[in-house]
Amino acid sequence: MNLPEDSFLSHLVELRDRLIRALLAVGIVFLCLVPWAQDIYALLAQPLLAKLPQGGQMIATDVIGVFLVPMKVALMVAFLIALPYVLYQIWAFVAPGLYAHEKRLALPLVGASVVLFFVGMAFAYFLVFPAVFGFMASVQPEGVAWMTDIEKYLSFVLTTFVAFGVTFEVPVVVLVLVQAGIVGVEKLREWRPYIIVGAFVIGAIFTPPDVISQLMMAIPLCLLFELGLLLARLLDRRPAAAASVEGAAASNEAAVWKPASSADMDTAAGSTEPHQDAGRKPEA
Repeated sequence: MNLPEDSFLSHLVELRDRLIRALLAVGIVFLCLVPWAQDIYALLAQPLLAKLPQGGQMIATDVIGVFLVPMKVALMVAFLIALPYVLYQIWAFVAPGLYAHEKRLALPLVGASVVLFFVGMAFAYFLVFPAVFGFMASVQPEGVAWMTDIEKYLSFVLTTFVAFGVTFEVPVVVLVLVQAGIVGVEKLREWRPYIIVGAFVIGAIFTPPDVISQLMMAIPLCLLFELGLLLARLLDRRPAAAASVEGAAASNEAAVWKPASSADMDTAAGSTEPHQDAGRKPEA
């Protein structure tokens, strides 16, 4: 007989093993990327370097910053590359405790969350960064050398990546809230004006103080919220449509007249005449 303590310890051992596997995967990918750490950082810094004035460059105020910052970038990229395997380890640990319908819902949501987070990062890198850095270069005062520290640039890039990655998770959040029964679609539609205002507030908080970057976060946030509402409405209609089809099929079966068989007639006659002799045959 397995005691609760044994079961708890076995879960802890399994969790430890899966964490070790995930960390090993990230570490192996990181070691493979170390020789190209400088190139990876140059690729990350390309949006800013392209907008710097003629002869402008980035600086390193920390003594070991020129080594640590590229290593941090390589580690971040290694984690993104190994993320599918890390998520698989998490799923393998959590899945046995989920019901079948929870598995059917959780797996697509996790996959969609990862894809949308990557899309948000790509949106920030290819669209937001050029617009923000171009605006900053245009407002540079005369006689001021516009340069930034590589550590501060990395912090800005990571913050922006996380902000836009989380922003693009809005459809998944809406679906989870509706499917979990926390809030309905109609209630979310009623909250639409407040959510639009909140989107612009979030854009003002998590982006640089320029109108372009604020709009580039607020507008996708509103559009993604509408996409989440559309998907939630479609998923809500699907069970109702299935129920209506089953009800229509049942009513059609009931509407079709079929002649009663002799056994049905005998049963009906027996129920209406309870004192009838068992051996008596029904009259023709």
